[in-house]
Order: sequence, then structure tokens, then C-alpha cells
Amino acid sequence: MSDPRSVVFIGPMGAGKSSIGRRVAKRLAVSFTDTDSLIVAEHGRIADLFSSRGEAEFRRIERAAVRDALARGGVVALGGGAVLDPDTRADLAAHLVVLLTVSERTVASRIQGAKRPLLNHGDPLAEWKRIAAERQPIYEELADIAFDTSRGPLREVVTGAAEWASARLAGTASPDTGGAS
Repeated sequence: MSDPRSVVFIGPMGAGKSSIGRRVAKRLAVSFTDTDSLIVAEHGRIADLFSSRGEAEFRRIERAAVRDALARGGVVALGGGAVLDPDTRADLAAHLVVLLTVSERTVASRIQGAKRPLLNHGDPLAEWKRIAAERQPIYEELADIAFDTSRGPLREVVTGAAEWASARLAGTASPDTGGAS
């Protein structure tokens, strides 16, 4: 992929950004970077960062990881809250942005027992719903296309996202085939 744009996956926690992004990168034969993995490799567990340094410091660290990942190119999976940073939102304008959505019913099993700091207060599903609703307008504004991961097989999402990205990176997509689905 000689195109300087990255294919960036955004969306709420539990939507499958990392697993689908990794598979799309393989299909496109490009590198894959998960910003949460970059953070963990350099700073330790995200839950520990939240508890020891607070959310504001985590977001500062996350912003640096996003900047690094976008500079690497290929396919990038962002943490669900990375889009809250205005600089990240501005940076995404130069890239291909794929929004992954997921239903409440489906995400309930995906987040059950997960160590996600923002879901550790009260009912995790209720917190997920609140956070997802707050972020949804930002996700929709940034997205070039959207795929729902609530129903399988997920390989259809992988195929759709890879074909969409490949066409845009090759410059063969017609103007009327873009937009969120």
C-alpha cells in the first residue's frame, strides 16, 4: 500500500476494532497497529494507568500512541475514546475511517468480565450504553463507512471493509460508493 493514508477503525468498546482490523490488515498485506497495545507495551495495563494516573493522563498517553500509529500507516485500531481528542479528530480527516457498531445485546457478552476501567462503576452494560451514546455523534461524523458487527459471520465485515479500503487506496472507487452503510 503506497497510499499514505491509514485505514482506521473506530467505534465503541467491544465492537471488534482490534480483531477485525488485524484481519483487514492481513487481507490488504499491510501492517496492523492497535493503539491500546502500544500503550500497554510502553506503560503497562490500561486499568492500572487509569487508577494510578487518572483518565486525563491516560488520554494524553493515548493521543501520543494514536499519532505514532497513524505515522506507521497500514491499518490502525483506536481505543473507543481516542476520538474524544480534537487533534485526533483532525488527524483522522486525512485517513480512511471505518466505524464498527455493535448492538447492546451482542456487546453484553463481549464486555462481561472484561477489565475496562470506564465500565467498572455500577452496571457495565448501562455504563457502556451511556458512553456509546455520548460518543456516537463523533463516530458518525468521522466515519467514511460503517459496518455492524452484531451478527456473524464477522468474515463478511472483514471482506466488506477490506474491499472498500482496497478500492479507495487504489483510487478505483466511484464517488457514489462511499458513505456510511
